[in-house]
Amino acid sequence: MVSGASSWLARSRAFRTLLSDAQLAVRLLREPAVPAWVKAVPFAALAYVLSPFDLLPDVLPVIGQLDDLGVMILGLKVFLGLCPSGAVAFHRTEIAHRRPFTPMSEAADIIEADFRRE
Repeated sequence: MVSGASSWLARSRAFRTLLSDAQLAVRLLREPAVPAWVKAVPFAALAYVLSPFDLLPDVLPVIGQLDDLGVMILGLKVFLGLCPSGAVAFHRTEIAHRRPFTPMSEAADIIEADFRRE
């Protein structure tokens, strides 16, 4: 009975992680600091799922759908891995504080100064 409960908790934790990664990915897709070629990764995974050509056809019960689910999860993880770490950290913090989406400020890396010759 204990193993059943711990298995349920592990699946629940994995599902929560997947949902938080998806929320982070949606924010990063809107982030200007993320290169366009990186933003193409989740769309490539989605195109594979929607295409009629599959490695494992969807007519096979369960296995065909697991193939599509695996490709989507892999695309999500690869996308998050390729995103700039500063943008990922910024948006994870913003999500944790439940703030609405705002692009990462590039002004934080700039120091304004006036040059004076004396």
